[in-house]
Amino acid sequence: MDRNQKEASVEELNSIFSEAGSVVMAHYTGMTVAEMTKLRAKLRELGGTFKVVRNRLAKIALQGKPGEGAADLFTGPVAIAYSEDFVAAPKVLVEYAKENSKLVILGGFMEEDVFDAAGIDALSKMPSREELIATISARLMGQASQVAQRLMAPGQGLAGAIDVIREKADA
Repeated sequence: MDRNQKEASVEELNSIFSEAGSVVMAHYTGMTVAEMTKLRAKLRELGGTFKVVRNRLAKIALQGKPGEGAADLFTGPVAIAYSEDFVAAPKVLVEYAKENSKLVILGGFMEEDVFDAAGIDALSKMPSREELIATISARLMGQASQVAQRLMAPGQGLAGAIDVIREKADA
């Protein structure tokens, strides 16, 4: 790898570390090409990517970034999984690591928060961005309908009373 390729690689890693919702680091020693392809396909379904990185270049790209504390995790053959959704990459990697013992999760980071393997496991159990948005919108819609019902209740009561008076007057 010549100097220009290294600089391009560092720039690419800079943008990944800046834009990704979360980044997970893992050892992949012993995984076959088919296993790596299967993992990449699972990640791609959720908008994630799995990339083998050079440790030295990754450490350079992390300098001055919020997740700089994760630089210690770049030892040995390391690959990163990242996605815009902060739980997509951790979910896929944790599930895949249960099936395949060759994939060992080292840890990761989300903005300035650095996690060990247990932290990544906990992050993988959180609801996705879409699930959170659906939950919040359902709660807001429920509260909005309750407000509308409460605003309509006095008018409905008055209309009912007027109907009773009209029926008495007609009788």
